[in-house]
Amino acid sequence: MDEHPVDSDLGGLLRAWRERLAPEDVGLEPYGRRRTPGLRREEVAQLAGVSVDYVTRLEQGRFRAPSAQVTVALARALQLNRVEHDLLHRAAGIAPPVAGAVSRHVPPGVQRMVSRLAAFPVAVFAADWSLLDSTPLWQRLFHSPSVLADPAQNLLVQTFVDDSVAGIATAHGGSDQFERALVADLRRSVALFGQDADLRAFVGDLRARSPRFDLLWSEGRAAAHTTLTKTVHNRLVGDVVLDCDVMVVPDTDVKIVLYSCAAAGPDAEKLDFLRVGAASAFG
Repeated sequence: MDEHPVDSDLGGLLRAWRERLAPEDVGLEPYGRRRTPGLRREEVAQLAGVSVDYVTRLEQGRFRAPSAQVTVALARALQLNRVEHDLLHRAAGIAPPVAGAVSRHVPPGVQRMVSRLAAFPVAVFAADWSLLDSTPLWQRLFHSPSVLADPAQNLLVQTFVDDSVAGIATAHGGSDQFERALVADLRRSVALFGQDADLRAFVGDLRARSPRFDLLWSEGRAAAHTTLTKTVHNRLVGDVVLDCDVMVVPDTDVKIVLYSCAAAGPDAEKLDFLRVGAASAFG
């Protein structure tokens, strides 16, 4: 099978991309005999947060116009690369994201990395700190929904506007250090993606809605987010002290955020307890 299907039929593309993936590639346990290679339709539906009937109708050509949100979810579920991501958008009748805009595309290698790091609290963010993906342990540690359950999560909005993350984690340098790091990182993103009108509007909206954000933005600092040590306040296990590392994927500025601690000790034991619950919930 060609690495990049050249036909522009939406159903044919979806079938071809589904058939080249194994359950292990997307973090699922294989079960039962498979008459054909690749993922089952119900597995794609589970990963994309849509119904099996919806995937079936798309593949059979009975529905040809998925929304932009569903198209992005399907691209993520099928681990499409950037070229295939754009091809799927065109086949669905949707203009692909323009060059120079903040990307919501999670590269296949990053998706595989996240699925294989399920033993850690890991999340993937866009350059504007919109949440793109997270492990079940991340969701359990921070009491946060998955992207499928709530696709509109943004760390800057949660920090400066609606206060929904207040009290969940405390940076050891204080909330001031964490907030300044977030704002400086966003200003760096604006320098990289300054032609993105949506990003500029997002910054303007934050400045209008949060005096604290506006004050920090006016200071003009620009820098990549650095490693921080935080205490996470979890309702089930109490306080967990963790190192927070941020890695940036080249070209896209997608950020991988990983929390970890030493392999032995009370913090590791608390993560182990949450990990068992996260695995049960995911299963």
